Amino acid sequence: MRLSSILISIILTISLCLFACSPSAEQENVTVDCEDFTKVNHLKHEVTVKVDDSLTVTLCSNPSTGFQWAESAQIDDQTSLEQLNFKYEAPEGDVPGAPGLAVWTFKALEKGQAIVSMEYSQPWEGGTKAEWTFELTVTVK
Repeated sequence: MRLSSILISIILTISLCLFACSPSAEQENVTVDCEDFTKVNHLKHEVTVKVDDSLTVTLCSNPSTGFQWAESAQIDDQTSLEQLNFKYEAPEGDVPGAPGLAVWTFKALEKGQAIVSMEYSQPWEGGTKAEWTFELTVTVK
C-alpha cells in the first residue's frame, strides 16, 4: 500500500512538472492609433507568430464620423490563420467625437503566411470606401 502511494505521488509530481514546463501559446499584439492614419491612409505591417498563438489587432476607429472598419477581415490564407472575434471598444469618458478601438482576434493554425486586409469605409451605398486600409502580413512558424 505504501509503495503505491509513493508511486502515485511521483507520477503526479512528474506530470505537473511536464505540464508547467511545456510551452504555452502566446499573445501577439499589433496596435495602430489615429495619428498613424492621419500621416498615411494605407498602412502595412508584418508580424511573426507561432502555431497556436493568438494575435490581436487594434486599430483606431471613430464611428461618429460615419466611418467604420469592416468586422470581417479579409484573410488570403485561411489554412494558416483564422479570425476568432471582432469587437468595438467605445472611448472612455464623455468626450464627444472621441475615437474608440476596433479589435480583431486571430489564431495561428499552421505554418504558412497570410495577408490580412482591413478597410475603414462608410458602409452605405455611395459612401467613401477604403478611406484607410491596413494590411498585415502574418508569418506563422
